[in-house]
Amino acid sequence: MKMTQPKMRLGAMAAVAVLWLAGCASGVKLDNPAPVETRTPAGVGAGTGNAGAGAGESSVKTVDLGAGATLPAGVGRVVYFDFDSFVVKDEFRGVVESHAKFLGANRAKRILVEGHTDERGGREYNLALGQKRSEAVQKSLLLLGAAENQIEAVSFGEERPAATGSDEAAWAKNRRAELKDR
Repeated sequence: MKMTQPKMRLGAMAAVAVLWLAGCASGVKLDNPAPVETRTPAGVGAGTGNAGAGAGESSVKTVDLGAGATLPAGVGRVVYFDFDSFVVKDEFRGVVESHAKFLGANRAKRILVEGHTDERGGREYNLALGQKRSEAVQKSLLLLGAAENQIEAVSFGEERPAATGSDEAAWAKNRRAELKDR
């Protein structure tokens, strides 16, 4: 006997309906609600005000691993760059290493790396260069043990100068990446 396409579909749908109904059947009676136990916490009705004292007292103390964690004194928060460069110079290796070590030991801490440029160059170019600078510092921190979720890299380009002026001394102070706590 040969089955046609509509009869096969109807048979398959009937089998699915039977399985679904069988899965819905349960031997659990829902007429009686489950019993609920009520308790009074120790010390609440006793008037002692010392809840948890006695045999049930826990000796475990809470610890806030992120509280009070600060960088060692004298650690800088600025990495300076050469003109038109985003290479972290060797002279700022100590700054980056100190921050990476601190972040590695304090996983709850977060920092923001802000990339900055001097006023020379177009706005878009300076935003891109500032981003490359912040990402260069971020990559160095990651390679030295910090976690990716601890660091955010942003660029302000030339918008937030550290020094005003149009001479090499001012420009040198503005070509930087700043590491700020979040």
